[in-house]
Amino acid sequence: MPAARQHLWRRERPIDPASIRKPGRELWVLHPHGAPMPAGAAATKVQVVLLDGAWRETSAMAQGMGAWGRLVSLPMAGESRYWLRAQADVSRFSTIEALLWMMQALGCQEAHDDLRAQFELHVYANLRARGFKELAAEFLKSSPVPACFPEMLAQLHTRRPNDEAAQPWSAAGPLAPPVSNPAGRPPTPPVAAPP
Repeated sequence: MPAARQHLWRRERPIDPASIRKPGRELWVLHPHGAPMPAGAAATKVQVVLLDGAWRETSAMAQGMGAWGRLVSLPMAGESRYWLRAQADVSRFSTIEALLWMMQALGCQEAHDDLRAQFELHVYANLRARGFKELAAEFLKSSPVPACFPEMLAQLHTRRPNDEAAQPWSAAGPLAPPVSNPAGRPPTPPVAAPP
């Protein structure tokens, strides 16, 4: 995303809207409590602000930035592809998934496909790095990663010394076993077990 920029939000030091707004574009601030996305919007006429943080933080950001433009919600529902943490609700997704959804809705299909492949490679590689090879294999079944990165997958799947002895780990210590999800989704990645 060559035109993308990152801004650090701080409650005590508000961002100047002029440093964000682009002339000739309607500013959309994405947040689940916004109005539904307008139909027929053109990517060349819209500027999108993605809020990234904990739900409480993004709500505070949305309150501060909502007057800058249109507060917009996306009609996203279903299962998240961000298998690195449990999905709290069927309407809650990672920031990158909101961006992917928006890109597709605005007709930016090629950019969407490229970013989705990179995002899914990130999730897959992290599942493997954490030692959850079966969950990673399940993730690949509905992923564009095998078609987009066959050589990289071949390298990841090359057997290395001590693979058998590898244990799931985290900075906090050994990981608890994966938790089953009653909705039929594969198990969510585990969280660090208490010491």
